[in-house]
Parts: sequence; structure tokens; C-alpha cells
Amino acid sequence: MNSRLTAPLATLQWVDRNKLKANGWNPNKVSRENLDLLVQSILSNGWTLPIVCRPDYTIIDGYHRWTVAGEEPLKSKLGGKVPIVIVKHTDEAGDVYGTVTHNRARGTHLLEPMKNIVKRLLEQGKSIKEISKELGMKPEEIFRLTDISKEEFLKLMAERSTGYSREIYLRRV
Repeated sequence: MNSRLTAPLATLQWVDRNKLKANGWNPNKVSRENLDLLVQSILSNGWTLPIVCRPDYTIIDGYHRWTVAGEEPLKSKLGGKVPIVIVKHTDEAGDVYGTVTHNRARGTHLLEPMKNIVKRLLEQGKSIKEISKELGMKPEEIFRLTDISKEEFLKLMAERSTGYSREIYLRRV
């Protein structure tokens, strides 16, 4: 194994969130709605990605995770700590490249795979409310990813909020 590639993971540690500082070059902006989704993801899945920092604790990747970790409920639940790894680039350009490539490598969601995900969740009997919460989508967005009529969708929402029925959706697909 290449030690240069694995070196950051050898530095994994939980540190006081207040030690970290934002960089001045991050072009990525996230809406409040998506920050709330990030909080939901951390609460549901645990903290899965450490924040990437320079040795001086300037954030290269993970600014939004760092941001939400300073807000409730995560601030209390994490005791003010965040997981980090240290990356040592030879110059600031390496840090800037790291920020941009981390952001761009995450990609975007394509329509057909998202439609398949929603279909699968509905087939498993998941409610619109649960899908909405867990995926950070409004019911209207979920509806647009289905191939059912508005009336059937509203009926499905009503049935799933009071009980558990997947027949309407399965009849349609």
C-alpha cells in the first residue's frame, strides 16, 4: 500500500470544533435546507466522513459538516468535537485543489436512478413522510419521481400516514 495515500487516515482524531477555521477560497455554498439534511444524515447514519484539514486546522473539506457541528443538536451530542484528518500539501494551491476536487467529486443525482430509489422505497412500504425526512425532499419532489397520478399519490400519502399499504403503488408499476 502507498503510505502517501493512506497517511491522512493515520491522523484521524476527534478535536475541539473551535480549533478549526474556514478557508477563504471555498466556492461551495449550501442552502439551509441542505444543511438541515446534513444534520439529519449525521443523526441517522452517524458521522461518516472526517473533516479534512491542514496542519494549522484550516478546513480543506468539510466546512458544512463543521458548521452544523456547531449548532444544536449536534453540538451537544458531539460534545463540541469533530473528527478530522490532516493533509499536508506542499503549497496553498494543493489545499485549494483539494477543496474544489472534494466538492466536484461528489457529483449530482441523476433522474432515473432517483426515480428507481423512490420506487423501491415505496415498494418497501415506506411512507412519503419518512422518505421526505430521510432524503430531504418535499412531497412534491417525491411525487415528480413517481409514475402515479396526483390522486393516487395523495391517497398513498393518506394511507401510509394512518397505516401501511403499498398496493396502490404496486398496482401502478
